Parts: sequence; structure tokens; C-alpha cells
Amino acid sequence: MGRRKNNQTSMSFNNIQHQATKIRFNDDDDDEDSSNLDDSIVATEKAIAVDDVTMSEPDVSFVDGGDDDKTSADYYFDSYSHFGIHEIWNSERNRGVDCVSMLILPSVDVFLLILTMQEMLKDVVRTKTYQNVIYQNKFLFKDKVVLDVGAGTGILSLFCAKAGAAHVYAVECSHMANMAKEIVESNGFSNVITVLKGKIEDIELPVAKVDIIISEWMGYFLLFENMLNTVLYTRDKWLVNDGIVLPDKASLYLTAIEDAEYKEDKIEFWNNVYGFDMTCIKKQAMGEPLVDTVDQNQIVTNCQLLKTMDISKMASGDTSFTAPFKLIAERDDYIHALVAYFDVSFTKCHKLMGFSTGPRSRATHWKQTVLYLEDVLTICQGEALSGSMTVAPNKKNPRDIDIMIKYSLNGRRCVASRTQHYRMR
Repeated sequence: MGRRKNNQTSMSFNNIQHQATKIRFNDDDDDEDSSNLDDSIVATEKAIAVDDVTMSEPDVSFVDGGDDDKTSADYYFDSYSHFGIHEIWNSERNRGVDCVSMLILPSVDVFLLILTMQEMLKDVVRTKTYQNVIYQNKFLFKDKVVLDVGAGTGILSLFCAKAGAAHVYAVECSHMANMAKEIVESNGFSNVITVLKGKIEDIELPVAKVDIIISEWMGYFLLFENMLNTVLYTRDKWLVNDGIVLPDKASLYLTAIEDAEYKEDKIEFWNNVYGFDMTCIKKQAMGEPLVDTVDQNQIVTNCQLLKTMDISKMASGDTSFTAPFKLIAERDDYIHALVAYFDVSFTKCHKLMGFSTGPRSRATHWKQTVLYLEDVLTICQGEALSGSMTVAPNKKNPRDIDIMIKYSLNGRRCVASRTQHYRMR
């Protein structure tokens, strides 16, 4: 899972802040405009979806053999084997960054954890939406017991405490839990917020049940890192019968883009490297989805609703699914990649609230997920690119995602049909 080098926010050790940090909102508690509730989320129930989205639990991992068996856990210890690291290494070294020291410093995990937390907090679309959901719906939280899953710095717990929650249990398994305790104490909420360090599956709460579960569980491509299953486990074990999960709806979308310049520069590059064939690296590059911000002007087709998840009702197995798609070209153009993004919504609020990570919405740290196609498709306005997407957790490392796309185009200028496999790691 790479990011574009020419994106100013991509994988820089000294500058990891996302462009969304440039967005500024009024900080009043009653600011409703900061929520990224665009037409795509208002129209979630009206979105044109292909009938009969079929649920399945694939029996095999989609990518087999050789280095393709590597997961994100392998890359943690063997990051130099990732095709993108060479370009990143050189660019960072040219900027004066001591990359060798970065890899061997004992504190690098904490350093990266802090940068990650800062990036998420500075994603104002994300953070302000949660803040507004809580502050503008205090009737949901007043005198309630709240469980914050994956609390991080404890920012959501602090919002809930300020909104009148009777007590908040903030569960965080990383070293950030220690800092969260200090943050809670520094802000005078020690009597309302209890920080618990550990995995939610391993801890015991001091209470039998909670009234509300709140979590920012979404990963890239919505499901990367598999935190949704942790929320579902928590729901089944700790939530009262009429309890609330926030957010409670999430929808995954797909569209297609023209992206000749990037694909030529970063993918086709490996065909001929100073006269040598390095297409084995191209194969790996094609098989790893790219996380990046897509220009809305690159969009060639409509946006297709693939899957809506009701977090309050779904089962853990529902994160594996197969969904058909039919993307209709809105102009004559080329298609180089498919792009996935997601919306989340909070339907239990007095007024529907939520945000979108789509290319036509305000940028977030989730950006979009780009899946490059082996074929360059020539499509004419009104023609349809049809197929299906199968998604399942990787069997070796459930935090990773295996994706299989089948697509076909039977157009006036192009006829193509192919199955491609991807692994998000």
C-alpha cells in the first residue's frame, strides 16, 4: 500500500500532516457546517446499486505464491523489501533525513505513533464531525456510560465527558494509553474518564454493560486493519440491548478514473529500467492498492454503491462480501484505475450527520484507495464497465485485506475482460 511521491503529504518523516489540516472551521460547539455531510451521504439510501449484493466468505486468499504471501506484519520487519521504499528512501535522504537512524532508533515506534495521532487529530473533517455529533446531541450522552474503543489520545472520551456522560471507559492497547491518562488528568476529567490499557478482548470493565460504544475504527478502504470486528465484538459483549453504536452506518463506493501520467511514471516504469526488464516489481506494484488523493476531474464514470454496513446489526462475517458493479462512462475517455472510498453516518442523532472520504468531498487522512488495472480501457460516453469486487480479510494476517476484481468492457473501441487480485497491507 503506497502513496504518491509527488503528494506533499506522502510518507515524509518530517512532514506527515495531511492537506486536510489546511481546512479551518469555526470552533463553536454548535458549528454544524464542519460536518462533511455532502450529497453522497444524504443520498446513501437513494444511491443506484446493482441488485442482489451477494454475501460470501471466500475460502482462499486471493494472492498466492512467493513474496505475494507477505502481509503488513512481514513488512513491519522487512520494510526494505517493499517496492516503494527505494523511492521514499532516496527522496528523504536528499532532504537531509537520516533514514538509517530512523529505522534503528528504539523510540521510532513512539515517534510514529505520535505522528499518526497528530495526523488524525488534525484531520478536522474527522475530528470536528465527531465533536459535533457529541456536542449537538448531548441528550444521547447525558448520564450515560460510554465505552470508547481504540481511544488513542482520548479525544472522543473528552468530548463525551464534556457532553455530560456519567462515565467513559477509554480502551487503548498502544503506549498512547499512558499519555491519554495524563491528558485526562490535565483536563480535570479523572473522575469521569477511566483509561484502560489493553485489548478490548482481554480486559474486564468495572461495569456489566455500557449504554454507548463510540469508536473511530475506519481504516483505509474502510476495512483495512480489521478494527471493525473489534467493535462488533465489543457491541456483542458490553452493549445494553437498546444501546447505541457511533457511528452506526458505513458505505463503500467505487468509481473509475483516468490516470495515465501516474501509471506511466510509477507502474510502467518497471518495464524497462536502463535497458533491463524489472517487470517482476511491476507485478507487485500493480497488486498493492495505492492510498492517495484523487482529483475529481479524473473521474470518468458514475459512483457505484458497493456495500452498506449497519454496525448496530451486522455480524463479523459480513466484512467478507462480493458486490457487483456497473460503472457508466460520463464522457469519452480512458480508464486506468478503479477508486474506492467510503462514507460514514450517525443516524441516531437529532439530525443526520456524517462525512464522506470521496474525491468530490473535503480531503481526509483516509484519502481514497486506487486500484490500477492491467488494461488501459478506452470507453465511450454511456458505455458500461461491469464486474464484481470480492473483499475478505487475509487469512495470514486479518488486518490486511484481499481484494479480487472481475471486470469486462464490451465497447465500440475496446473489448476487455480480466480478473485482478490485490492485497492491501
